[in-house]
Amino acid sequence: MGSDMIAACGLDCGSCEIRLAPTDPDAARCVIDWFKHQGWLSEDEGLAEIIERGMYCNGCLGDRDVHWSSDCWILACCVDQRGLSHCSECEAFACDRLVEWSQQNDGYRDALTRLRELRAATGSGGSS
Repeated sequence: MGSDMIAACGLDCGSCEIRLAPTDPDAARCVIDWFKHQGWLSEDEGLAEIIERGMYCNGCLGDRDVHWSSDCWILACCVDQRGLSHCSECEAFACDRLVEWSQQNDGYRDALTRLRELRAATGSGGSS
């Protein structure tokens, strides 16, 4: 997986069903079912409404109108304020706030691990 498929926070965009939904029927079915379960789509709605409403994602460096979490604090800090692609590029990596975020669940823990691996692979210094 190339770093272009890693979110600013380290999540793996390459396998993200929300990103894949517009072009992958299996991913679309999963997302549609989840959105209906959450009450974000009615029973008669589907992929057309997801696309029309921009309820998918092109990644952290993509169009914010179709970003799953365009108000994400990590996205704002990393991309908007610091002009970076990933938190691993930051001189303050891994900041306390990112470490605290990573402790919420296994997926976020994996994301931080991915960022640490990316940082090690690029030879960046700093705290971790």
